[in-house]
This record gives sequence, C-alpha cells and structure tokens, in this order.
Amino acid sequence: MNLHHQSYLSRNLSLFVLGLFMHTAACTQSSTMDSVAPVSKVTQPEWSKNATIYEVNVRQYTSEGTFNAFSEHLPRLKGMGVDILWFMPIHPIGKVNRKENEDSMGSYYSVQDYKAVSTDYGTEEDFRALVEQAHNLGMKVILDWVPNHTAWDNPWTENKDWYVLNEEGDFIPPLGTDWTDVIQLNYANEDMRTSMIDAMKYWVAEFDVDGYRCDVAGKVPTDFWVRAHIELDEIKDVFMLAEDGNPELLLEAFDMNYAWEYAHIIREIAKGAMTFDRLDSLLVEDAKKFPDNSYRMFFTSNHDENSWKGTDTDLYGDNFQNFAVLSATIDGMPLVYSGQEAVLDKQLLFFEKDEIDWKDYALVDFYTDLLALNNRNEALWNGSYGANPMRISSPEGTYAYQRNKGDFGVYVGLNNTQMTQDFNLPLEVGTMYKTYGMDSAFYEANGKDIMSIPANSWVILSTH
Repeated sequence: MNLHHQSYLSRNLSLFVLGLFMHTAACTQSSTMDSVAPVSKVTQPEWSKNATIYEVNVRQYTSEGTFNAFSEHLPRLKGMGVDILWFMPIHPIGKVNRKENEDSMGSYYSVQDYKAVSTDYGTEEDFRALVEQAHNLGMKVILDWVPNHTAWDNPWTENKDWYVLNEEGDFIPPLGTDWTDVIQLNYANEDMRTSMIDAMKYWVAEFDVDGYRCDVAGKVPTDFWVRAHIELDEIKDVFMLAEDGNPELLLEAFDMNYAWEYAHIIREIAKGAMTFDRLDSLLVEDAKKFPDNSYRMFFTSNHDENSWKGTDTDLYGDNFQNFAVLSATIDGMPLVYSGQEAVLDKQLLFFEKDEIDWKDYALVDFYTDLLALNNRNEALWNGSYGANPMRISSPEGTYAYQRNKGDFGVYVGLNNTQMTQDFNLPLEVGTMYKTYGMDSAFYEANGKDIMSIPANSWVILSTH
C-alpha cells in the first residue's frame, strides 16, 4: 500500500451512504410505510458478540483423522483467533446404502446413532477431553446436528411411524434429493421430536458442548427448533447456527444463519458475471428482511463449497484474499474452513479419506490479523453489536466501505482489477490508523490522503 497526499482530496472525495445498508429500515411518515426489519426474540450468549467461527473436518484434518490428533492443533487455532469450533458430524455413519460403495467411509451426514461417536475418530472420552481442552483455551464447541434424516440402519427405524413412508409403507430418502443413503424423518410424530431433543440435550449435559450447527434446518418445522432451543437453554446458554438462508428461523429459534445468497453473489462477482452493485442491492434487501439483532455467517468456503463447487482459487481466482477480507469485515461473523489457512488448493473428497496438506500454513498470519481485528474492533462485531457498513466511491472493479461505531472505525479497500488503483478514503483527520494489507504499519490521517492499492490486493485501516 502506498500512502501519499493530494491537496484536492476533499474536492474529489465522494462518500455516499446507502441508507438501506442499515440493518434496520426506517419508517417514513408517508401514507405507505416502508417495510421495517423484523425483531428477533433470541438473545445470543454474551460471549458470542465478537466471536469468530472455524469449521473442523476431523476426518481430513490429520493422517490419523482422530480427535486426539486434531487436539494438537487447538493452541494454533486459539492463537489464530478462533472462538467457536464447529465440528462436522462425529457420529457413526450408516452402512446400509452407503454413498459411493459399501467400502467407502460414507457421508458424515448419514447418522447411524445420535448418542455415539464414530470409532474412526476415537472414543467418547477422547471427545470429552477435546471439549475440555478447547474450553480451557477459551474456545467454544458446537456440533453439526443432522435432524432431517437418519441412516437406513439407525435404531430409530424400529419405529416406522417416526419416518415419512411411501404408499407401500417403505422408508424414503428426502424428496427432491439424491441423498439415497438417508431416510426422511416425520416431524408429525411427537415421540420422534422428543427423542431428537433428548439426543441433543445429551451432548450438552454429558459433554458440555456449547450448541449446534443444524443441517438443512429450514426443512424442519420452526416450532421444533423453538422448543429445542428453550430446552437446551435450561442446561446452559447454547449457541444455535442454522444451515439456512431465510429470516424465519432467526425470529425465535436460532442465533445465526448462513449468508447463503452473499456467498453465491461474491462468486459471481469473482468470475465477472456480476458487479459489486449487486452486493449493494443484496445488503439493501437483507436490511429489510433480517432482524437487526440476529447474526449472519459470512464465508468464502465450507465443506460443501469446497468439495462440490471448487477450491478457493477455482472460485475467486487472483482475488481470493480480497473476498476473504470482505467476508471478515462487511457484516456478521466470519467463518474459516479447515485448511484455508494453508491455502486449501484441492477439493477434499467427501466420502473418502483425503488429508489436508498443511504445507507451510501460508495464510495463518493473514487470518490471524482478520480474526483478531474482528474480535477487537467493535465496529466489526456481530449483529447489532457492530456498525452498519457504508459504501465509499471507488474506481470501477474495486470496492470500498467503512464501518464506524463511536471511536471504533474500519476502512476497507479492495482492488479486484489488474492494475494499481487510487482510493480516496474519508479518514478522520488526526486519527492514527493501524494498516493491514500491503504494509503493516501505523498511519496518521491528515485530510489529504490517497491510497494506492496494487492489482488484486486489499487494504484495511483500523482505529483499534
């Protein structure tokens, strides 16, 4: 990053605020009232307000693929700034109709027993020790929960009325999917609902886990999730993440959901099929639809995106770091997927062993800076704890914005073009900023500042 001065900065600086960037849309006094964002009744745990999240793929993390082998990475992840460890499903995987073939390792999401751990990963005591170690380091643990379907050989199949059946009275996979290794549960059955909540309570009560990431949560009735959250909270104040991109589950049931449409849009921007204007319009739309006080999870990849859509380079080309910066600073809680800190340059096999190549952990410092900044600077905190983003005008093919909360300020410039671009950022005169990106230094703004950002590069300036 090159910082130099220009006397006519104030004349050329064009800062515009997209009013509907705001998390809460304002009502007008006209005869037709503007839509107002809904309000969530969910109160997130206090510790989550500036938390970051990391998805753990135990199978692929180490050559052993076990809890004990993964536990050696906990101090490193703590040092990188991770607050929440989301573990992909740890349960035994069904053998009947297993994906690929009977000799494959199968899908993590074909659960054979909700109250057991896969022996591939270790023992229950190994997992209990892992949770305790994470807690001692100040990290939380949430489990990936699969409530929509079970494996064909789950003991619950002894109760056929717990499942959706076809006209012949046979089990069926979830409709409209190729998930042939699982069968659809019946949420019209109260006994099944009670058993599902009992299984969720088991891991909280017996292993002290801190909540759940709930698979295909939108396919399960909302009233089930409301009840589950209430009953889990009676044991401890849990954190609930929905794999769902719609507002409904955030109103009473979940603390956070996926920013799915954001993830789709940034991939389109990366390949030139959309411009950043579409991101602006999405933020406008989301401000009207989503509760101000709910959290959204922003990401560049996860287990599905990596295995089925492509590597970070496949999806984002030369601008991967730019989109990772965007995802960590534009809004909500940032996610890092296993191996991204080591430049995850392959699509991990989903049904087989396919160990991550950690190489030299090339992006550890990059993610450490982003997660530390997200944790420390209140403007970047989650939900209504953070500040609204405001777009700053910048050259075509670039994106710039600021977030300000009291004396906490963050300014971001992303250059997705193939040439150096000059950015006019409205820095506070006399304020000292910590810079991240091309340089790592301190800079005092004087009101005559232009930032020259090289091709396919980024810069962040932060007051804290």
